Amino acid sequence: MARRERVVRMSVEQPLWRALTAYRLLTMVYAVLIFAFGRDKFERPWVAAGFLLVLVLWTVATLPKVANAVSCTKRFLGVDLTIALVGILLTPVVDVQARYMDGPTLPTIWTAGSVLAFAVKGGWRWAAFASTLVAFANLVGRGTPSRDTLHNVLLVWVASIAIGYIVEVARASERTLARALEIEAATRERERLARDIHDSVLQVLAMVQRRGTALGGEAAELGRMAGEQEVALRTLVSSGLVPTTRTSEDSSLGAVVRTVDDARYGDGGAGDATDEDRRWDLRTLLAPLSGSAVTLAEPGAPVLLRPAAARELAAAVGAALDNVRKHAGDGARSWILVEDSPDEVIVTVRDDGPGIPEGRLAQAEGEGRLGVALSIRGRLRELGGTAELISVPGQGTEVELKVPRGKAER
Repeated sequence: MARRERVVRMSVEQPLWRALTAYRLLTMVYAVLIFAFGRDKFERPWVAAGFLLVLVLWTVATLPKVANAVSCTKRFLGVDLTIALVGILLTPVVDVQARYMDGPTLPTIWTAGSVLAFAVKGGWRWAAFASTLVAFANLVGRGTPSRDTLHNVLLVWVASIAIGYIVEVARASERTLARALEIEAATRERERLARDIHDSVLQVLAMVQRRGTALGGEAAELGRMAGEQEVALRTLVSSGLVPTTRTSEDSSLGAVVRTVDDARYGDGGAGDATDEDRRWDLRTLLAPLSGSAVTLAEPGAPVLLRPAAARELAAAVGAALDNVRKHAGDGARSWILVEDSPDEVIVTVRDDGPGIPEGRLAQAEGEGRLGVALSIRGRLRELGGTAELISVPGQGTEVELKVPRGKAER
């Protein structure tokens, strides 16, 4: 999250600092050229040359200071503005006619760079402060300011405040975006954890309730308590109050994933290679799911995906099979078809059960039973894929899981 925020901040502010750096360099050269071509009209050219030497040395030496908001300190801004003000006030000293004519000041438009630095650093209030001092120095230096002088002063004052305001708006938008990214990350984590809970704890509680009711006696009381806890936990999951603590790995198919991981990389090898250079064969994760009631049809070549994508896709298939066993009965058969193409991986889970009545999924989601919404569709959504469910009462159910390779690779 911190890295995303730094990227956003850099995209908003960094171009402003780069533009300010270029502006200071160009206007420094411009001020030197103005003096070089008009030095004959100065009564005290050596004073002007001394000031411009200081201006050049200061501008070149402080280039890193205007690289970002951190290095552009208040002390730097104060010294920078002081140099600009001194240059404005020195103008009538080195050029007496400047008091009565609308010629350029010694720092010329370099002064605007100092004011803009205040605007980018501190917003419109800082810009108003700096531009007001510049305006006052211009009015004092001119003695009897002309209309053009007043026009230029007002232009700098208004422009700097506008830029400062725009910077503040950009920073506020940046903070809002960073907060939205945090909320999105927290929401995705809650959904992931809710899927884990559904795939493990909720199913175990539901099984205890059913078995306890069937056995009767003390077991029935235990089943009743398990049922109450299942309802309470489903309420927490559906209301988004599940804590966002990340678990070590998915509970669904956790044993299968651990077994495959140990077999492929060894007990200590999983840490030797990162997810950036590892690929898992999806067929290996789906193979343990096949059995007497489940038929697996797969390509002859490996279906390679990044570990996270392979785990999530296999877990979604496992959740679909769990729904078959839970709702279609023990006699229902299921088929898993894996299709691999350069653009996407498609896994289809089909069963010959009684199907799902129309509106049942929406009703189950409203009751907090989020097997399809979270364990299947939620997983595919995080992978950038889709999960389509087709069910006809009396003719079974088909779940088609599509994962685009481009998004899954990222």
